[in-house]
Amino acid sequence: MCSHYEATTDRDSYRRHFGVDLPVGAELLDLWPGYRGSFIRRPRPEDHSGDPPDREAMAGVFGLIPHWTKDTTIARHTYNARSETVAEKPSYRDA
Repeated sequence: MCSHYEATTDRDSYRRHFGVDLPVGAELLDLWPGYRGSFIRRPRPEDHSGDPPDREAMAGVFGLIPHWTKDTTIARHTYNARSETVAEKPSYRDA
């Protein structure tokens, strides 16, 4: 997995290409593991009453952050797994 990506921060582009609004808190252009950015996903029906939209944009942290950690800087170390050790590392146990 790449450790860096350049996000689209132009609100008009979001609306035109994805049909969603850029979420608040996701305005960074350069994103690295542990940074907050925007993610476009297919909504889960249980998160919406009635018919869910086709897509939704949300702000979130780029990288794997295990549910048991209290320190989000772990995302700097968990963005890339090695196939030889992934089964034994606690960070990937529940992924």
